[in-house]
Amino acid sequence: MNVFYEEKGTFKVGRILSSNVSSLQIEAPYGKRSKIKISSVLLRFDEPPISSFMKHAEKLANNIDINFLWDCCECDLEFNSESLAAEYFGHSPNPIESAAILIKLNNAPIYFYKKGKGRYKSASPQALKSALISQKKKKEQAEQQSLYIQSLKKFIIPEQFKPLLPNLLYKPNKNSIEWKALNAACIATNLSVLHLLEKCGAISSPHDYHLNQFQMEYFPNDAKFDIPKDSNNEPDNINSLPISDAVVFSIDDENTTEIDDAFSVTLLPLGSFRIGIHIAAPSLGIIKDSPLDKMAAYHLSTVYSPSNKITMLPETVIHQYTLGEKRICPAVSMYIEVADDFTVTSINSHIERIKIAANLRYEKLEVDFNETKLAKNEINCVFGHELKLLWNFACKMEYSRKKENNNNNERIDYSFSVKNGNITIKERWRDSPINKLVSELMIFVNAEWGKQLTNGRVTGIYRNQSGGKVKMNTSPATHQGLGVSQYAWFSSPIRRYVDLINQRQLISLLQGKKPPHSKECNNLQEIIINFEEAYDAYSRFQRKMEKYWCLCWLLQKKIKTTKATVVKENYVKFDSLPLVISVPSLPDVFPETYVELEILQIDLLELTVNTKFTRKLET
Repeated sequence: MNVFYEEKGTFKVGRILSSNVSSLQIEAPYGKRSKIKISSVLLRFDEPPISSFMKHAEKLANNIDINFLWDCCECDLEFNSESLAAEYFGHSPNPIESAAILIKLNNAPIYFYKKGKGRYKSASPQALKSALISQKKKKEQAEQQSLYIQSLKKFIIPEQFKPLLPNLLYKPNKNSIEWKALNAACIATNLSVLHLLEKCGAISSPHDYHLNQFQMEYFPNDAKFDIPKDSNNEPDNINSLPISDAVVFSIDDENTTEIDDAFSVTLLPLGSFRIGIHIAAPSLGIIKDSPLDKMAAYHLSTVYSPSNKITMLPETVIHQYTLGEKRICPAVSMYIEVADDFTVTSINSHIERIKIAANLRYEKLEVDFNETKLAKNEINCVFGHELKLLWNFACKMEYSRKKENNNNNERIDYSFSVKNGNITIKERWRDSPINKLVSELMIFVNAEWGKQLTNGRVTGIYRNQSGGKVKMNTSPATHQGLGVSQYAWFSSPIRRYVDLINQRQLISLLQGKKPPHSKECNNLQEIIINFEEAYDAYSRFQRKMEKYWCLCWLLQKKIKTTKATVVKENYVKFDSLPLVISVPSLPDVFPETYVELEILQIDLLELTVNTKFTRKLET
């Protein structure tokens, strides 16, 4: 006796060797023996032999017209396959015919729904029509997908892909036929998605890929500005502001266009002098909830990366408020009267206009204003006398904060310059005289204005630090890292939205008016959350692009071996570069160990550098 049975959705035949109440021991046509459940048996037969049974049954099933078979069934009623076979063939079916009907029913799930052992239900006309349309669509998609794959394997981007490239690169729909075709082509070519699309010409450059990835995530509505025509950011009373007689100069990188802080030094009788810290005043014209304010709140901060930046404000607005050379600009100024021993005797703040005498640049200043020149008292640069007074005042303020021996000051920052494809990366000590001068004056003005808001009971956004963690809050508290009782950002209102808000609050205090933001304003907490998230993301992007330009520099200089310092475990920092990578081949050595590495491969798309440890070096 033989059986025709179903196992895991597949029909099989076998010869019965033995049986019991619930199972059968059978032998397949090719000799394999197995145990099956009696409940899985669909037919029992003696003839024909099992060696040819499936061949004849499948051949007959292929000749059955599925539409005629469906017409033989009553809609929405269950039926037994044996009764359908009898109706279809017009006689009591033999085992081959019964098996053929079962095979046909099982292979046509859109025509017939399986309801149990040998039992089915025909699809309704509406359901069948819908299923056939879907089947046709899937077939067409499969054919289209196959064409996509063939094109991609030849490194030709299909025309249909071009409008979808941003999504395929940054936010792929992995259920789309385009992504499935791309994935299949990657497997066939043994390339990653990025490298395949690059070979197809879909990525203009690695730099643009990384930049567009960032903008797609954080500025999906485009990072450009669309200023409403009726938007007026010119303060009505700007011309009525008094003009300061101070000679004002700024200190910034050569590429800085958003100049929002500047300084002045005025000599007074008896050896005393007056320091002016002048901050650009865009909040005089950017009114709370105005279109420009909403635009600034959308960006929250200028995004910096080497060779590129996305400004918080439109260039036209920046030009209006930046403290540009030979211009008269609105500003909020803090004047600090200082005795000849650099003790602060009085502090006053004013809203005014200032004349910018010069925009000094770090790169040129550091040639003549550095530790060596200061030690020899040979400061011969423009505003040299004023800079030396500011330097001595900065040292006094650092000492008063008890931060003169701060190890953080020994850190190295890096400046990047990309001109005509040439990359220059320079080290800059955080504790250099010009850096200390600027940073100490910024700490002073931010701490003092934060104190004034606190004393005036005007809400501000403070940066509090305890336990090593910095947190923004509307309640003032100690900033342990800086050694000040309270600290709030005011000094970059053109570049940071928090500073713009704090400046509005400060101006209201100075003018004796009701502040735009009250402590009960829930919007401030939302702004804080959004700003911290954005600022962290922008910093990550800046570090990412710095890594990109470091790798470009290595390629440009054709560096094959390099020196590095072990940071921890298998992480090392390259010499003269802000580049930290993992080196799997690094042996077990102590941190601060000096090593030599061989550079094997650099990938600008994946931002990886493959290196091999070669030897330890003497420090």
